[in-house]
Amino acid sequence: QVQLVESGGGLVQAGGSLRLSCAASGSIFSINAMGWYRQAPGNQRELVAAISSGGSTNYADSVKGRFTISRDNAKNTVYLQMNSLQPEDTSVYYCNPSPRVAGVYWGQGTQVTVSS
Repeated sequence: QVQLVESGGGLVQAGGSLRLSCAASGSIFSINAMGWYRQAPGNQRELVAAISSGGSTNYADSVKGRFTISRDNAKNTVYLQMNSLQPEDTSVYYCNPSPRVAGVYWGQGTQVTVSS
């Protein structure tokens, strides 16, 4: 069973940076595009960044130019570098394949809180 473990969240002031990590187990990592999603209280979960197995990336307009997604296939890890953080970036951040894959469940996520 594939497991995803997110880490790296925390409390940061507006304008600050954080780097999130997602460690994935199982063979799925090397063949699937992976994404970072986020969900704020009362909101639907949204995809903010994705990276293909070959390294092509795409971003939601709200984070374009501020967030960078990357992956290390040898370590089965995907990263999200978040710069110029704003209070509206406050959410729980999750990683998961993008598009979603049957049988891959959500991890516990990592909380990012940006103070103004």
